[in-house]
Amino acid sequence: MADEPGQPPALTNLSLAEKAPDTTKATGQVVTPFDVSGGVDESGKLLPVDYDKLVREFGASPLTPELLARFEKVTGHRAHRFMRRGIVFSHRELTKILDRHEKGQPFYLYTGRGPSSDSMHVGHTVPFEFTKWLQDVFDVPLVIMMTDDEKYMHSASIDIADAKRYTKENAKDIIAVGFDMKKTFIFSDFEFVGGAFYENICRMAKRITINQIRGTFGFNDSNNIGEFHFCATQSATAFATSFPQIFGNDFKKVSSIPCLIPCAIDQDPYFRQCREHAEKMKYKKPSLIHAIFLPALQGPGSKMSASVDSSAIFMSDTPNKIKNKINKFAFSGGGETTELHRQHGGNSKVDVPFQYLTFFLEDDDELENIRVTYEKGELLTGEIKQRCIAQLQEYVKGFQERRAQVTDEVVAEYMRPRQLEWKGNPNPVVSEKPQK
Repeated sequence: MADEPGQPPALTNLSLAEKAPDTTKATGQVVTPFDVSGGVDESGKLLPVDYDKLVREFGASPLTPELLARFEKVTGHRAHRFMRRGIVFSHRELTKILDRHEKGQPFYLYTGRGPSSDSMHVGHTVPFEFTKWLQDVFDVPLVIMMTDDEKYMHSASIDIADAKRYTKENAKDIIAVGFDMKKTFIFSDFEFVGGAFYENICRMAKRITINQIRGTFGFNDSNNIGEFHFCATQSATAFATSFPQIFGNDFKKVSSIPCLIPCAIDQDPYFRQCREHAEKMKYKKPSLIHAIFLPALQGPGSKMSASVDSSAIFMSDTPNKIKNKINKFAFSGGGETTELHRQHGGNSKVDVPFQYLTFFLEDDDELENIRVTYEKGELLTGEIKQRCIAQLQEYVKGFQERRAQVTDEVVAEYMRPRQLEWKGNPNPVVSEKPQK
């Protein structure tokens, strides 16, 4: 999986990862909601994230060609480029969501953002762009959780005022992705938690043990109790009864409505806990669909970081800043000289500009032409960087134009608890059996 298009670059002799401190002690990869690293080999080289290994360790299922074919048949839509290219690569019981959509049975989408800076970067937009597409394809309600409380509890440098400010700014970023206001509810934990939502937090918290949290997240006695408890908060959003303003107050009926959670793979540990306890609470288990990480500009073993400017293209970056970052920091899979590149070609599997084009260039034929000509040595390193720069400048410009239209009043309406409007599948397959 790590060597396919869309995967974080693998290591080569030219990698910037060779500048890592010398060490003779290899370390395994770590992927948690708080830390992402592909690990280090015996020589001290940083390694790419092994997504096949993650799927096995997490107990998830790969997104197979057969499942993609069924997705297209059930929805009537061609699979998103993220699905076609292995960027969205694994799932938990996506089949059950397809079953429900096929039959016209209700479900909803749930995703979120931990606001830690004034601006999201392009890596943050990946799950949101995919979620927006799913919202359009399925025509179902969506709840977006802004975990400002978790960011406050987990970060020594973020106070409550910071977290709340980041929430409002990131909400504008999220709205600029293009979500339909009529079927989207964005909420801040600091502002929304209470009532039915808090009841579900308590139901979940009562069932999760300290040992389970230690085992899932690697916490120890130095972690604060808020971090231990937060899994219950994040889980509560996966239960439709947390949102009576959307789904109503008929507990028996609403408790049978599941959700589909598009997220980066590092968020999976939260929902393993949620899925373990959901049925004991008489709820449906949430289904998940996982995305890989957009690699940092420097290449393998990690993801873009909001706290490291040189690792990321921010959605607030100017065209010139995008150009300078790609030219200066983006790891290349090209030859050391033009002559060597012409002779041996470039390695698209480790080339960051090509990886970014894999994420953001829609045209499959153009992407394949870039790959082939680059690997033949016909397309030079500077030329593929220029194509990447143009694509990201266009992507960020469109986003910035939409964001400029998002006022405080628009944000307030998205975040106002209210009824939502959706239609679901207009042509369900009629079942002879009663809906469950």
